[in-house]
Amino acid sequence: MHVYTHRPQISAAVANHKKKGAKVGFVPTMGALHRGHASLFDFAQKNCDLVVVSIFVNPTQFNNPKDLETYPRDLQADLAFLEGINPNILVFAPSTTTIYGENVSALDFDFDGLDAVMEGAFRPGHFEGVATVLKYLFEIVNPDMAFFGEKDYQQLQIIKKLVELEQIPVEIIGCPISRHDDGLAESSRNQRLSKQHREAAPFIYKTLMQAKSLFNDKSTSEVEAFVENEFKGHALLNLEYFEIANANSLAHASEKKADEQYRAFIAAFADEVRLIDNIALN
Repeated sequence: MHVYTHRPQISAAVANHKKKGAKVGFVPTMGALHRGHASLFDFAQKNCDLVVVSIFVNPTQFNNPKDLETYPRDLQADLAFLEGINPNILVFAPSTTTIYGENVSALDFDFDGLDAVMEGAFRPGHFEGVATVLKYLFEIVNPDMAFFGEKDYQQLQIIKKLVELEQIPVEIIGCPISRHDDGLAESSRNQRLSKQHREAAPFIYKTLMQAKSLFNDKSTSEVEAFVENEFKGHALLNLEYFEIANANSLAHASEKKADEQYRAFIAAFADEVRLIDNIALN
């Protein structure tokens, strides 16, 4: 497996493959790889000739320093995981200095309000950090396609907007959420859950499914009230937000319109571990 740590190395390697006509797929990650990542690699391999995976814990997208400090990191385990999937994957594992130089800060973007709601409201500066590192990574790797999971659906919409704003020649592909057998969305943060909280966490998806079943017959405010009430009685999970929004604009849906698509979005704490999920409602 080829592992690159510097910009010129990975850029040259990808350029060499593209000269030979290869279509390049890119999966940016922060490591702590799991089955959810594997599903993204699978989508990339089915659609591209070469797959590049980046492993980089991006400091500018963490608004909580403790969250950055405790984020799981194990590069050797990640490389072994990738080796088991496809030893021909190219890995880019840069340092913070390689990406940012001496100025570790986020750029400013105008996302037309996509970043002002839900995750953006509760994690100030998060999406600026995400967009900044992806802009740099896209410029370094120069992929034809990039693959992202729909668990971070709001992020996916913002990445599409980033590519449009910056005129980056890459096709953004959203991939279905990968889940454990009990419904919990795959996430690197799941590693930090205690046994008790891991057993409780599938309640999040269960409640989303209940919200979906209520959506056709109830108003959005009634569905939101139902979910909030469900979490009030839960001893181990604390709801941060539940919101029904337009699937494209991410604007809060105060009322339903027949010709629009809606999604339900949720964030909850299991002790100090923050979990997010979402589901299409119609």
